[in-house]
Amino acid sequence: MTAWTRRFLGRTGIAAASVRMALVAGLVAAALSVAAPARAIEIKPVTSPKGITAWLITDRSVPLVSLQFAFRGGSALDPKGKEGLAEMASGLLDEGAGPYASARFQKELEENSITLRFNASLDSFGGSLRALNENRDQAVDLLRLALTQPRFDPEPLARVKGQMLAQVEREAERARNVADQVWHRTAFGDHPYARDVDGTRRTIPTITADDLRGFVKRRFGRDNLVIGVVGDISEGELVKLLDRAFGDLPEKAAPWTLPQARVAGAGKVVVVNRQIPQTVVQFGQAGIGITDPDFYAATVMNYIMGGGGLTSRLADEVREKRGLAYSIYTQLVTYDHGGVLMGWVATRNTRIKETLDLVRAEWTRMGREPVFREELDDARAYLTGSYFTRLNSTARIAGLLVGIQLDNLGIDYLTRRNKLIEAVTAADIQRVARRLLKPEALTVVLVGKPEGITATP
Repeated sequence: MTAWTRRFLGRTGIAAASVRMALVAGLVAAALSVAAPARAIEIKPVTSPKGITAWLITDRSVPLVSLQFAFRGGSALDPKGKEGLAEMASGLLDEGAGPYASARFQKELEENSITLRFNASLDSFGGSLRALNENRDQAVDLLRLALTQPRFDPEPLARVKGQMLAQVEREAERARNVADQVWHRTAFGDHPYARDVDGTRRTIPTITADDLRGFVKRRFGRDNLVIGVVGDISEGELVKLLDRAFGDLPEKAAPWTLPQARVAGAGKVVVVNRQIPQTVVQFGQAGIGITDPDFYAATVMNYIMGGGGLTSRLADEVREKRGLAYSIYTQLVTYDHGGVLMGWVATRNTRIKETLDLVRAEWTRMGREPVFREELDDARAYLTGSYFTRLNSTARIAGLLVGIQLDNLGIDYLTRRNKLIEAVTAADIQRVARRLLKPEALTVVLVGKPEGITATP
C-alpha cells in the first residue's frame, strides 16, 4: 500500500498553473537526466543558521523547486497494537494544519499549484514539496504547518481510517500481498519488520488523534532529518527556506533503537490454501546490507539471476525454455537493520514443484560456475547505463539525494557508483554467491493449491 494519498494531476478541477508546473518539472528533469552522464552532477551541502543541512542541485532552466525530506525511523517503530500509525499520519498531515481545516488546506495547495505529499516506509518517514518560485513562500509555510501544527480533525481522521480499512480488505484478497505478509512474519518472527505496518482490521480503529500527535512529537526532530533540493534556488535562498520550513521542529527526536533483523525460518515451506488456479510464491533468504563491501557484486549477481527481467537466468529457465510462468524475478532488499534476497513467481498449481526445483538449481549453479562473459558485460552495461535515465523528474532526483544520505553513502556517491559496478568480476560474483546463496535456506511461502509441495511443520 503506497503512503501517498494524493497524486499530482490526479484530481479533477486542476488549475491551469498546475499543468504548467507539470510541464516545467518535466523540462528540468530532462535537462538534468540528459546532462548527468556527460558531466558530474554538482551537489552542494547547505547548512542553515539552525544547523539544518540539505543537499542542493541548482538548475536555473525553469522557475521550479522540488524538495524531498525524510526523518529516520519509520513504520517499524509503530507501537505494538498500533500498527498503521505512521501510515495514517502520512495520510493526514495535509488534511488540515494550523488555522486551515482540511478543505481550506487543500484549496491553498491547489490554488497555488503546490504539491505536498507524505509517505511512510519501514525505516523512514518522508515527504515531498514542489512549487513554482512565485508560490514558494506559501508552499514552505504550508509544509511548516503540516509538520508542526497538524490538526487531526475528526472528519478527515474518520475518512482516512475508512480508506485504510478498505485497502486492508482489498489486500487481504490479493494472493501476492498475502504471500508477502506471511513471508515477513515467517522470516522475521518477533522483529518489527514482521508486522503489518499498513495496519490491520484490529489496529486501525484503535488509533486516535492523540496517538498521531504523539507520533509527530516523537519522530519529527531536526537531528533526525535529511533533505534533498533540486531546482531554481540559490544557496542563500535555500538557507532561509530551511529554517522557515523546519526551524520550528524540536532540536532532537525521541531516542529509538531497532534490533538487527535475523532471517529465521531458513528452509521453511509455508502453504496458504486458496482456491485459485495459480499458486503465487514468494521465496527468499538473508541478504546483504548496502554498506557491505560485497554489495555491488551482489547487485550484479542478482541482475544475472533474476533482477534482469526477461534476460535473467531464472526467466530463461522458467519462462523461455519451459513456459512455466509469465514472469519470475528477484530483488535485493536492503532494510536499515537487515537485508534479504527475495524472489516472486506465479505458475499453475501442477507445475509449482518443477518451478521451485529450477530456482534452487540456479541458486546452486551461481556459486559453482563462473558467469559467462556476455552475461557479466550485459549486466554491468545495464546497471550503469540505466541508473541516470530513471531520474526523470526533479522529485526523483531530490529523492535520490535523500536516499544517499539515509544510506550514508557519501556526497560523492554519484561519481563512484558506476565505477563500483564496472569493477565487479566473474570471480567476485562466484565468491559472493558461495557466501550468500543457500538453496536449503530459502524460506518459501505459497498461496494457492500447490501440488507436490509439503509444508514444513
